[in-house]
Amino acid sequence: MTEGNGGDGGSAGDDGEPEAAEGDELTYADAGVDVDASEAATAALIGAVGADTEAEGSGSEYAGLLDIGDRYLALATDGVGTKLLVAEALGDYSTVGIDCVAMNVNDLVAAGVRPVAFVDYLAVDGPDERFAEQVGEGLARGAELADMELVGGETAVMPEVVRGLDLAGTCAGLAAKDGVFDGRAEPGDALVGWRSSGIHSNGLTLAREAVTREHAYADPCPFDGYETLGDALLEPTRIYTDLLDPMRAHGVRGAAHVTGGGWTNLERLGGHRYVIDDAFDPQPVFEFVQSEGNVTDEEMHRTFNMGTGFVAALDSDAAESLADATDGRVIGRVEAAEPSDEAGDEGRATVAIRGLEL
Repeated sequence: MTEGNGGDGGSAGDDGEPEAAEGDELTYADAGVDVDASEAATAALIGAVGADTEAEGSGSEYAGLLDIGDRYLALATDGVGTKLLVAEALGDYSTVGIDCVAMNVNDLVAAGVRPVAFVDYLAVDGPDERFAEQVGEGLARGAELADMELVGGETAVMPEVVRGLDLAGTCAGLAAKDGVFDGRAEPGDALVGWRSSGIHSNGLTLAREAVTREHAYADPCPFDGYETLGDALLEPTRIYTDLLDPMRAHGVRGAAHVTGGGWTNLERLGGHRYVIDDAFDPQPVFEFVQSEGNVTDEEMHRTFNMGTGFVAALDSDAAESLADATDGRVIGRVEAAEPSDEAGDEGRATVAIRGLEL
């Protein structure tokens, strides 16, 4: 069984901003999301249902895989998280549907699975045709970008449970049994990365807290490309389905969707040392969030994608060809980890990036 920790978590109805003193060093936990506690809760859920589920099928780090004979049916589920609060503040829900689709299909792509169908779940405190139409337009656009079908969904009106709205979805995909990625990197592999479009849909609780210390979402954006600060935060998550065929053709062993947990997502590829020496530069929004929130470099890289949204591990001889066939580039390499009694034979996974050891 696979349980993700990709989206920012929480429903958009909880519009009370976490409190932090102005100028204090801000962390994700301070902003309201304790990643360690979240992972412990996820582990408890897996422990309660995982044994029966494992008997039924298989799984990767990013999707649940069900054996249906000659191939796998894959399922992934995720939501937009507190990015919805920014949309609510600006009255613009036109792109959050793209985020909902992207957070799911990108997980399937990381498993080596082609997305084929999507259903959404919209929970609201009251029906509103305006934002429902905008959400629907975004979902349709996301499905078009991912080249899959939007086959249905559910809208639940729950005024006693939700304040505002929450948006999540589930994506189904299919893959030949020899088509899914092994999911394990090997020492000596190269790492090819692809640029993100911005913050995507994780870490928004931290980003929102940092930005709103001294600004409003409707304030003019101090860097190029956006009219307001809120527009920069709402930049839709990039969809990476176009990478699936080139990655398969070049023998990719495993891939990482850089979402919740930031660059530590590479650790899902096995107990190795991941050396990143040519990552894409972070977009200006990251510098602004870090400056306004007084966030450390380590916390930024443990929370956000910092400019690189997707990473694949493959034989070093094929890496440049994959990068040239797409819009990627070789960003690093995989090295053997230092032996660790606690981590077992492979060693403890670490990520070295921009002078940090994560």
